[in-house]
Amino acid sequence: MLDKPAVFKPDARYKYSNTNYLLIGRILDKTLGYSHQQYIESEILSPLGLTNTYSLLSQAEREDVASGYWSKYDDDLKDLDFVIPGGSMVASAQDVGVFLRALNDGSLLTDDEQAVYSSIYEYGHTGWLPGYYSIARYYEDIDTVVVQFVSTTGGNTLGISNAVNNRIIKILRRQ
Repeated sequence: MLDKPAVFKPDARYKYSNTNYLLIGRILDKTLGYSHQQYIESEILSPLGLTNTYSLLSQAEREDVASGYWSKYDDDLKDLDFVIPGGSMVASAQDVGVFLRALNDGSLLTDDEQAVYSSIYEYGHTGWLPGYYSIARYYEDIDTVVVQFVSTTGGNTLGISNAVNNRIIKILRRQ
C-alpha cells in the first residue's frame, strides 16, 4: 500500500478500503497508548452488552464458530485468526444486529459523530474473508436489521448471497 499511488485526491470521494482500517488501527494504538481492541471493548462492546463479539477468533469457543469453506481450499477455515483491524473481529448474528441498530439509531454515537457517520456510510456493511461472507444492513424504512452469514466463498457466492438478501428485504417490505 505504501508504494502505490492514491486512487483519487484527498476529499474528492470515498471508497471502502481495508487499508483504511489498518491505518486507523495503528493511529488509535499510538494515540491511545494501548490496543484499539481494548478501546472497542470498553467503549462499544460492553456498553451495548455484546457478549458474543471477540477481537480474535481464538477468544471464541471453537464449537460456536461456523465452519468456513473456500472453493480454492479443501479444509475448514474456521481456525484462521485474521489479526488485523478490519479482519479480526468475530461476532454472533445477534450481536451484529444490536451493533448495527445502535450505530444507525443514534444510541451509539454523539450527534456530531452520527452526522459524520450518516454522511459517509450507508446503513450496513458487507465483509469477506476466505471461507466467509456477510451482509449486515439496517433498513430505515422498515426499521429492520438483516444479518446474513454465509460460510463459503468462491464461485458466485457474492452474487447469490446478495440476491438472497434482496429477496429477504422484498418479503419483509411486503409484510
